Amino acid sequence: QVQPVESGGGSVLAGGSLRLSCVESGFPYTSDRMAWFRQAPGKEREGVAAFFAFPGAHAVYGDSVKGRFTISRDNAKNAVYLQMNNLKPEDTAKYYCAARSHDVFSAVQALAGDTYSHWGQGTQVTVSS
Repeated sequence: QVQPVESGGGSVLAGGSLRLSCVESGFPYTSDRMAWFRQAPGKEREGVAAFFAFPGAHAVYGDSVKGRFTISRDNAKNAVYLQMNNLKPEDTAKYYCAARSHDVFSAVQALAGDTYSHWGQGTQVTVSS
């Protein structure tokens, strides 16, 4: 099974920025059906950012990252990106790219892990104060 491939994690100081990238194989796992999740040690997986059809690809964000993170996509490369600005120590987690094979039409579904069938290996983001 082909998985999404993430890149771009690393360590930064609080207030810094990082950009994550993810590439998927192609239809039906298209860029408008991809999302970012994260999981910190001892915590549940959290939906960070995703696209859903509203109509057209509409971005949705988890409450903890609104105004700081931006998801974008490149259809030609079948890739999604996560620009993370003003990073905080509580953003420290392993970040996962995920892809689904069908459209969803609500933000709740777009940020629900159960919606996705393809998961990357994850990339670590560490923010120190």
